[in-house]
Amino acid sequence: MEDSARLPAAARPPEPVVRRVLDASDALLRLERWLLTFLMTLLVVLILLNVVTRYAGVPLYWVDEASVYAVVWLTFVGASAMTRLRLDFAVTMLTDKLGARAVQVAKLIASGGVLFFALALFAMCWLWMDPVGIARAGFDAKAFAGESFNFLYTERTQTLEWPVWVLQLIMPIFAVCMSLHALANLLEDLRLAPRRLHPAFQAANPDAVN
Repeated sequence: MEDSARLPAAARPPEPVVRRVLDASDALLRLERWLLTFLMTLLVVLILLNVVTRYAGVPLYWVDEASVYAVVWLTFVGASAMTRLRLDFAVTMLTDKLGARAVQVAKLIASGGVLFFALALFAMCWLWMDPVGIARAGFDAKAFAGESFNFLYTERTQTLEWPVWVLQLIMPIFAVCMSLHALANLLEDLRLAPRRLHPAFQAANPDAVN
């Protein structure tokens, strides 16, 4: 204990809670990597299927809609992963002229802002999807729409005929995943744990900087 207390903050072993947050974020990142591969493969298959069926004169109209939703899910899953990998867009015109301490403060503000945005997005999704309200209505979509004028659970997609709310679940899922990744980044920026590398992603993108 005394030896650990003498170590610099960045060199100390992370606290159990901090380590669990980072481990959970890394596990989620591995799942997102698998989902990205699956969604990209699915998108390629859908596009090829669309080309072949149109060329054969028997177009499948649901393929267009399925491709759009595949791109939407791919975008949100990718954005969540990019948050943990710190590959999101940044404007460095100001921080390039600051000292090391000021840059560290700027990183903390940025990571905290991302976490605040993710939590705010989750709160908005909670109000929008209103799981308590739909449960109170006995999961009767028409009764819920009549009481709240929220028609989310009565709408269906045009060609796939899927419930719209199922496809739009990506929004609260994204908010939760982004919150976890942003919290992990913030804990690292606070120097409560060493910065973790992600070699699986680095192999796919050698120019990535963590």
